[in-house]
Amino acid sequence: MAGTGEAHGTATTTAEAVVPGIGGPRSAGTRQAILEAARSAFAAHGYDRTTIRAVARTAGVDASMVMRYFGSKAGLFTAAATANLQVPDLTAVPEPERGEVLVRYLVERWEDPASGEGLMLLLRTAATSDEVAAQLQAVLGQLIAGPIAATGADHADERGAFIQAQMLGVALCRYVLRQEPLASLPTAEVIAAVAPSVQQYLETRDLAGSQP
Repeated sequence: MAGTGEAHGTATTTAEAVVPGIGGPRSAGTRQAILEAARSAFAAHGYDRTTIRAVARTAGVDASMVMRYFGSKAGLFTAAATANLQVPDLTAVPEPERGEVLVRYLVERWEDPASGEGLMLLLRTAATSDEVAAQLQAVLGQLIAGPIAATGADHADERGAFIQAQMLGVALCRYVLRQEPLASLPTAEVIAAVAPSVQQYLETRDLAGSQP
């Protein structure tokens, strides 16, 4: 699920991890083996029935190493679902196009067969697990609020929170609940419909209610 820069010249900054597992030197090969084992296990058995020991056994490492890399099963799960994400670089995008860029980036990740299934499993699990929800919230903060802050915008966390709420609502209704007609709309139409409101969150000076 590598971040791309095709849409409107969007740039991305490489993120070794917008997910758990960062902080200090690690063996890239071992980390990758654990993530691959975790992705297979979570896809086959779901979150609740997957164990750290089973993932470690498949990866050929000790369970303590998995915990050292990812901290918890929730951390491992989130890392496995978002391992190849990159952070959008909004500073390389003209201000009037930033809302569309964010929407396009997220929707294309959800639509990609290689990444969408894991992200939807992550979203479903976050609805019933506080630990996973906290991990997902941290990742979304890095993917949305982080790039907004990098542009110098004020209240980046608040702007990011409103955008996250809108985008998670779209994901839930389109991909999990399969609500029609949203579920069947072409991707381009979804992006075009949602982008203006996301852009407004980026431009509104006072999020409490004043006009842009």
